[in-house]
Amino acid sequence: MLYAFGFERLGVVVGDLYFVDPEPLPGQESPERGVRLELRVLEGGEPPGSLYAARPITVGRPLWRVDLLQDAHAAPHTFDRTHHHPGFTDWDPGPRVFVEELTRDPLAWLTGKLTDLPALLKETGIAFDFIPAADADALRTAAPEITDTVRRLLERVWSGELGRPPTGAGPSVTSVRAGWL
Repeated sequence: MLYAFGFERLGVVVGDLYFVDPEPLPGQESPERGVRLELRVLEGGEPPGSLYAARPITVGRPLWRVDLLQDAHAAPHTFDRTHHHPGFTDWDPGPRVFVEELTRDPLAWLTGKLTDLPALLKETGIAFDFIPAADADALRTAAPEITDTVRRLLERVWSGELGRPPTGAGPSVTSVRAGWL
């Protein structure tokens, strides 16, 4: 399942995830499942036809990511693999960063990040003027709706409806990522 929130230049994409890390940290060898949220650059194109044609919209490169993950075999609300990636090099995320506040109360932590875009961009090393100021206001306003979407997706992962391994992925699979993100 994929949700997308779009502003002028900034987009937020949220989706469920099932992941087997090919190079897991010690003690994290089992599959992970949960919800991934990314801030992405949105790029609009010119309508390819008449005045009434739909305008192409590209969800471009990632700026920041948070993974609300846990051991796929753990009880709900564990968040033992929850982390974020404060920076990207092109399309590749930097290392996982584990934050106690994020593990303890991920939705409150996420809301705090989404409501303070200047601080979040500073953390990523991206100049604030890269994103229109109107996007920061719009993201702040939409933060409760985005966080609620994350909460609902987590509930569906915990119920077993989402965040499932891809069909045909057996125990011998070394690296699997399911979902849109």
